[in-house]
Amino acid sequence: MSKKKAKAKPAPKASKQVRKKPVAKKPVAKKAVRKKAAPKKAVAKKPAVKPKKILRGIPDIRRFFYSNDTPIYFISATNFNLLGADEWIRGFKFICYIECFDGDHPNVFSPSEEAPHDQFESIEDINNYLLEHKEVIDFIESRRKGKEKSKAMFLMFDERTEKLAKARGLEVCFPPAKMRSFMDNKVNTNRIAERAGVPCVPYVLSKVRSYKHLCKVSAELGTDLVVQTPFGDSGHTTFFIASEADFDKHADEIVAEKEVKVMKRINCKGSAIEACVTRHGTVVAPLMTELVGFKELTPYKGGWCGNEIYPGAFTRKLRKQASEYTRLFGDQLREEGYKGYFELDFLIDQDNGEIYLGELNPRITGASSITNHALFALADMPLFLFHLLEWMDHPYTLNTNVINRRWNKPENCDSWGQLILKHTTDDIRLVTKAPRSGIWRMDDAGKLTFNRMDTHRRAVETEAEAFFLRITRKGDHLYEGADVGILVMRGRLMTDDGQLSERARAWIEAIHGMYKSAPLKPLELAASRESEIASFKMM
Repeated sequence: MSKKKAKAKPAPKASKQVRKKPVAKKPVAKKAVRKKAAPKKAVAKKPAVKPKKILRGIPDIRRFFYSNDTPIYFISATNFNLLGADEWIRGFKFICYIECFDGDHPNVFSPSEEAPHDQFESIEDINNYLLEHKEVIDFIESRRKGKEKSKAMFLMFDERTEKLAKARGLEVCFPPAKMRSFMDNKVNTNRIAERAGVPCVPYVLSKVRSYKHLCKVSAELGTDLVVQTPFGDSGHTTFFIASEADFDKHADEIVAEKEVKVMKRINCKGSAIEACVTRHGTVVAPLMTELVGFKELTPYKGGWCGNEIYPGAFTRKLRKQASEYTRLFGDQLREEGYKGYFELDFLIDQDNGEIYLGELNPRITGASSITNHALFALADMPLFLFHLLEWMDHPYTLNTNVINRRWNKPENCDSWGQLILKHTTDDIRLVTKAPRSGIWRMDDAGKLTFNRMDTHRRAVETEAEAFFLRITRKGDHLYEGADVGILVMRGRLMTDDGQLSERARAWIEAIHGMYKSAPLKPLELAASRESEIASFKMM
């Protein structure tokens, strides 16, 4: 038997070695050790500031001022410009250099003692004197409410006034003095008017070196001209020039200026309008007449000496034009960074009926007393409240268009007038007797009697009465241009042809007759100081 060779079995394949990943050992959690927490410091929580409720319209705004607790002041030579403001604003006081009411006004504070000072040359000087007077400083400090700033309003102020006010904890409720001064410049006023689209009397702005040069730069305006220097009361800085002789009288003042305004002389009627730039638009009061240059009232040919307001003073067209131009000008002022009270003088050409801008007063003015006591202001609220509201740090809403339409209606105007009495003769006299401030009555024979003490013109009941605010007191000096006092009366003071009425003349003569004075002797005259009040614009 043959033997078969056995097949060799294949060797088993080596099994593939699989490397297992090492399993990471879970770290053993250490036992947490609680640390003793440090005691928390007590943090004083600030009280949540409650948002101020928005004042919606005039009723809310009136209530806001009636319940005001911020001390507010009007600081000036007299309280004339804002008469009656204390009746609208709780906590409002007047700080005055001249005590017009002999201590009888409950909200007027005047220093009892005169402090040493340099001669006053402006209202700014008077205000700075008051802010440095110890009695005034103590009075303001006694009414301070914690760290809150009190508010202050001025007729005139400068950068020194601003610094003194800040030192007394007062916020000045007006745009900066530097801005006001720029806008008060009569040359700059015309440039602002151009940007606003408000027409001015045909004019040129130029340096004037001589009469010949004046004729050259104003050739297109004719030969009958009006030249205004940039600053000052129009009565002192407006010159009517129709010849070289006219120019020579004022040459030094004109030639000294870097630039003057030269206007074509027109046959015009003066008018004034006050307004207020607010965040919601410009509020515009009605147009009123102006009394200018009456020799019975002022020694200055172009000097302002009063105002009238009454329903039929102007045509509907003129009222509408003046209101619209004022709104445009106010809106432009806001573009320039200005806010608050201002006044515009408009000139109405009697030959063609056109109305032109005359000048700007970026402030409260002498006409403010009429504006803020007229029927429309009493029915809603005075214009100065719109001004002050802009500085009260309180939100409010207002429809200025509705107010402007309402205020421009003749039925919202009553009839009032005021006369600004100055000493008109070129002499110096010592006052030995002066009439009181208050309500005076005139009988049929033209005799005046003091009727009753009052601080408000609203107390005048009939056209036989007038409110008199005395400026010049016993012991003061009267001399050319001195402010004697202000008469405020119901009814008109001028005739339709622009002359003083017989009633106005009778009152002017009677008030002057109530003053007794004596001329100064030569030695007294030489030793006496010039008056420190009346030699410059007070209102």
